[in-house]
Amino acid sequence: MELYGIDTPRAEWTGDCLIVGFFEDAVELTGDLTALDASLSGTLTELIEEEEFKGKAGSGAVIRVGSKTPIRKVGVVGLGKAEELDLEGLRKAAAKAIRLAKQEKAKTLGISLPLWNDDAAATAQAIAEAVELTLHKDSRFKSGEDDKKQPPLEKIDVLGLAGQDGALTKARQIALGVILARELVSAPANVVNPVTMAETAEAIANEFGLEIEILEKGECEKQGMGAFLGVAQASDLPPKFIHLTYRPEGTPRKKLAIVGKGLTFDSGGLNLKVGNSSIEMMKTDMGGAAATFGAAKAIAQLKPDVEVHFISAVTENMISGHAMHPGDILTASNGKTIEINNTDAEGRLTLADALVFAEKLEVDAIVDLATLTGACIVALGNDIAGLFTPNDEMAAQVMEAAKLSGEKFWRLPMENKYFDSMKSVVADMKNTGARAGGAISASLFLKQFVKDTPWVHLDVAGPVWNDKDNGYNNAGGTGFAVRTLVNWVLA
Repeated sequence: MELYGIDTPRAEWTGDCLIVGFFEDAVELTGDLTALDASLSGTLTELIEEEEFKGKAGSGAVIRVGSKTPIRKVGVVGLGKAEELDLEGLRKAAAKAIRLAKQEKAKTLGISLPLWNDDAAATAQAIAEAVELTLHKDSRFKSGEDDKKQPPLEKIDVLGLAGQDGALTKARQIALGVILARELVSAPANVVNPVTMAETAEAIANEFGLEIEILEKGECEKQGMGAFLGVAQASDLPPKFIHLTYRPEGTPRKKLAIVGKGLTFDSGGLNLKVGNSSIEMMKTDMGGAAATFGAAKAIAQLKPDVEVHFISAVTENMISGHAMHPGDILTASNGKTIEINNTDAEGRLTLADALVFAEKLEVDAIVDLATLTGACIVALGNDIAGLFTPNDEMAAQVMEAAKLSGEKFWRLPMENKYFDSMKSVVADMKNTGARAGGAISASLFLKQFVKDTPWVHLDVAGPVWNDKDNGYNNAGGTGFAVRTLVNWVLA
């Protein structure tokens, strides 16, 4: 697929399908749209009237034009209220246009949408992100018969945005990182495991010139990573502690670390997931690591003046005669001891050692992200991730980055009193606390492993997966948080 920004007037564009965006309650044909409608013998007016199109967000329709016209089909998409338009609204409108064009089997598409805040670059990037991500279809594990039914879109022109090649390229680079994260999350555990995750990281490093360090089990033992290795000890596959580093030319403006939970499969351990636990979906428990590596791929192409460390302690949580028991005591790499009262609260154990490792790098800030708790899904649903930090400035930074990306986060409190339920008689702490406020107590557990560095924890358990197509996030892995992480690094 080729994507271009052009300045061709709508009345002069030629191709299979032209789709125009309209604001709610402002569906009027003015300027070159009047000329376009006249050249199409009033077809655009006919479409608006027959469909009773009002410009509501998410709405859209297409109609066929006469065979002797320069455009075969013309369509409309709703933008909602003009005063409420944001970058995410543009992405969703562009995604709607793509889906309509594909339904109509168009090979060439023109998209005409308004500028956001008179910012052509941001508008072009948002539309291009939506185009790239909507067109991505993960068919690796299908026979391919479905793909033969629909011809691909070959060329897309974004009208009114000539000269924005840099923004289109940036969107493509970010989208490639999102797509990597999507495909890692969507792949089954017999395809994505600790070994292949390490191979993926090596491939990113080799392609884009990043530094890579992979600590094997023996090296993790030397660093005292007892929490991570306690989770890993039941698996037949070796644990991999992965550390990718992007270094800019010259002195970096700042140094950051992104830490992702990397459980390629979570059986629950001896506290086996049973009942309605959706154990078959535990291939997604490396969604944090997937976003971390997706961000690494994007950042390596964008080349900011920021040093970034991408870290994940990758393993499976399995069952065997070597499995950690409820009641075991593990010692993390900062010397703190943890009584295991639930082997299914394993992600925080791997993150504990990863956070200690990240802080030793003397970075200016750390963001960790993890599919950590079902409690966060209960609190915020499947579309919103939880944000936890004792640092207001860090919270504001990440929330601003999320706003630009259109990804939804909600800051939840870190109520220190909730840590009382995690106190242990025989160790420094337990790995789980009371059922109520479980996402909060999980964040308080992680806080024990970050001493001084400004830090944010993101619980992304809900948004990393879609059961159905949702805007430009197709069914399956969503690549959630990659774009927020990239925006945070670039800020």
